[in-house]
Amino acid sequence: MIRQALILASSLVLSAGVFAQAPKIDFPGASPTATLKQRIGLTDVEITYSRPSLKGRAMLGHINPYGQVWRVGANDATRIVFSRPVKLNGTDVPAGTYGLFAIPDVSEWTIILSSASKQWGAYKYDPKDDVVRFKAKASTFSKPIETFTIDYTDYSVGKATLNMLWEKTRVTMDIEDDSVATVAAQIDAVMASDGKKPYIPAAQFYYDSNLDPKKALAWVDAAIAEKPATYSVDTLRAKLLAKAGEKDAAIAQAKEAIELAKKGVEPARSEYIRLNEDIIARLQ
Repeated sequence: MIRQALILASSLVLSAGVFAQAPKIDFPGASPTATLKQRIGLTDVEITYSRPSLKGRAMLGHINPYGQVWRVGANDATRIVFSRPVKLNGTDVPAGTYGLFAIPDVSEWTIILSSASKQWGAYKYDPKDDVVRFKAKASTFSKPIETFTIDYTDYSVGKATLNMLWEKTRVTMDIEDDSVATVAAQIDAVMASDGKKPYIPAAQFYYDSNLDPKKALAWVDAAIAEKPATYSVDTLRAKLLAKAGEKDAAIAQAKEAIELAKKGVEPARSEYIRLNEDIIARLQ
């Protein structure tokens, strides 16, 4: 009796072990999920989307019909998050999380940001959830993009271009936040207050943001009055002079920066010599 009980217990243990060790298959996704994060100005933008591939299929105008709402990807509808308010193609968009949909057409797409940010596909899309709609230009190119892609190009202070690439079509929209105005106001407040002033960072921001170069030059001169110029400061001053239209002064300043850079160490030495030689070449 005891022997039979032991045999039965052993069988149960063995059976449990067999079931517990059953192999598992982890299948790769046909349209893998991607998350794209980008800081634009002072705004964090995050896009989560699934990336289908052509696989020999005709998509736009066929599987993705023109004139119908598309999820802008595969599987779950694409989600886009803005940490601060932005403008998309000039349209105001509050900070928040949105479902990103589109109505494709040959020459332009209707872009839709919906408050319904969690749904499968566009099957439950409802226009009453629209937060904004606007048009985006579509252009074509010869070589097809095999896998649906969202990326950024043309980044500058507070601005970037968002691209959607699918088959032989590229759709673009401009993203812009208020970082230039926000930081400029903060600079003015700091400059009007007591204490140490961020002359050089402020001047660099003005240069990068295409703001008043003469105002920035005054800050650079104030910084030099406090502390002798370095080749990096002289280079910034040369660029600001060029932007202010003072060609001869900019060339002279660039030459001074080169002479200072020659006394520096690598790799900055060669880099700043090249930067200032480029300034001179553009102005001559």
